[in-house]
Amino acid sequence: MGCSCVSTKNGVVSGCNNNGACKTGGCNKMNVFDWLSNMEMPGQDKFNIVEVRFKNGRKDFYANTEGLNLTTGDAIVVEVPSGHHIGHVSMQGELVRLQLQKKKVQNDSEIKKIYRLAHQKDLEKFEEVKKRELPTLYRTREIIRDLKLEMKLSDIEFQADNIKATFFYSADDRVDFRELIKLLAGEFRIRVEMRQISLRQEAGRLGGIGVCGRELCCSTWLSDFKNVATSAARYQNLSLNPSKLSGQCGRLKCCLNYELETYMEALEHIPKIEGPLLTEKGEATLQKTDIFRKIMWFGFVSENTWYPLNIERVNQILRLNREGKKPASLDLDVAAVKIPVETLNSDLARMDQKFKSKPKKRKKRRSGGDNRNNRNPKPGSQR
Repeated sequence: MGCSCVSTKNGVVSGCNNNGACKTGGCNKMNVFDWLSNMEMPGQDKFNIVEVRFKNGRKDFYANTEGLNLTTGDAIVVEVPSGHHIGHVSMQGELVRLQLQKKKVQNDSEIKKIYRLAHQKDLEKFEEVKKRELPTLYRTREIIRDLKLEMKLSDIEFQADNIKATFFYSADDRVDFRELIKLLAGEFRIRVEMRQISLRQEAGRLGGIGVCGRELCCSTWLSDFKNVATSAARYQNLSLNPSKLSGQCGRLKCCLNYELETYMEALEHIPKIEGPLLTEKGEATLQKTDIFRKIMWFGFVSENTWYPLNIERVNQILRLNREGKKPASLDLDVAAVKIPVETLNSDLARMDQKFKSKPKKRKKRRSGGDNRNNRNPKPGSQR
């Protein structure tokens, strides 16, 4: 149900003013902005169907057959099967007509009517009834454990007349809760309605904070739950880690579908790689793809380096491989011709040969070494 702290003065909603600490937990639950509220349709009467919000964002449509002057946020008493209930006006006017068409609801006699605006006594009695919800929830869970039923009870909503209560539960398989209904009706003296909801709806009713730091989409604005497949993560090059891809409901995150169409359009221009690229240097396998920059990284088995290539170059290599040809490398089609080192240094070699110094001839030693010795005899030598 909507926030009960909101008040209306002179037809203007004053707001909750609790700065994010609303005690009812109803703030920001499926809120809508009626951007046609101050616009009147020329020559037509005001649409008499009103959208009413109940506990945890549950909404339904009711007919304003009495012509009441309603304002968004007003508490009203509405007709329900076997009694009455209190809800808050969430939308009225031409936007409600669009919502009826979107949700395929027929504007006929099946739509229940609005009795009147809720008085202060009605709101006080409703607050007393809501105090039964938490103890009833705990007691019902104990009964479910005793009966060993494979079901998870997540929420209870009492009608304002304290005659009926709706039990919201989730289960993987079909559950036989006939015995459970007998026990609940006998213990709490109420009419019991069991309503099965999906895990995504359960997370929307309970609320919470996502990994993005914001409130869960399913509890604030998302009402239509589409199928989310693991292929959405593959197209976006996300790691297939269940702990990171799963939300608080235990299913794949709904936000995986938000940008999927944009990725699908960008992937139309990315070539499909069914095997490694064949080059004379070796086989290059795809390592990473930047979809929006249209750059693909390839690496060789024998190396740890990744080489970025644009999609034009990748298509060119694929075309050469289909023709049975191999480029020299990922960035060159033909290997550069290397000039031998001897050819480059031939001039220097010729210069070295030209100016190479020839070996000097050794001079013959003069004879007559004995005469020199005779000329300078050593002392004491004999002549």
